[in-house]
Amino acid sequence: MTSNSPIIELEDLHLTLESAAGPVHILRGVNLRIEPGEAVGIVGPSGSGKSTLMAIMTGLEQASSGSVRIDGLDYSQEDEDGLARHRRRRIGILLQAFHLIPTMTALENVAVPLEFAGDAAPFDRAQEELESVGLDHRVEHYPAQLSGGEQQRVALARALAPNPKLLFADEPTGNLDQSTGAQIIDLMFDLHARRHTTLVLITHDPDLASRCDRVLHMADGRIYKASGALEPAAADRTEAAL
Repeated sequence: MTSNSPIIELEDLHLTLESAAGPVHILRGVNLRIEPGEAVGIVGPSGSGKSTLMAIMTGLEQASSGSVRIDGLDYSQEDEDGLARHRRRRIGILLQAFHLIPTMTALENVAVPLEFAGDAAPFDRAQEELESVGLDHRVEHYPAQLSGGEQQRVALARALAPNPKLLFADEPTGNLDQSTGAQIIDLMFDLHARRHTTLVLITHDPDLASRCDRVLHMADGRIYKASGALEPAAADRTEAAL
């Protein structure tokens, strides 16, 4: 999984927001390097900066300072339209809330990002993706007709349909019972392994995070500890963030 060119590289990343009480430091000098095909878990208490870090890596939030380079793209050189195009082509996002369009069938929900990406046969591809998550018998059902686990399977199919290089998952089982959540996680890791997609998993659950190649621990806007296999360069950068 090692490479001379990391797919994610963050250097001295800061995010500070202004408030009536003064500046609020959300991220405080995060350094991170992730290699293509890695699965990396990010754990930490609420408010530690995990979800904000993901928002910056996906181009949905802008850092106050520091360098963000994702799959060779320097985010500082792109406008919002450029970041949106990059997101559509290279990045899949799976969230705790399913965010399915209620007036569209499962098939239509999965086809939407493919249509935006200019896929020549979006519904054929959507059908294949729903089959890959075990929902080929539910393609014409609307979200309200699906269980929570089925809705998250649709969301996973939608995230992976454009064949992204990166999959970001933020508490993907937060709205599911333990058994259903375990099934979704097994499916997500299986698809990650088969497609060699780089996976960044944000979770409160250390047991879930331990299934990743390595685990980063966040608190107070910093990565303060890393466990698992670290490349020397990545280890140096992580130490610099302490």
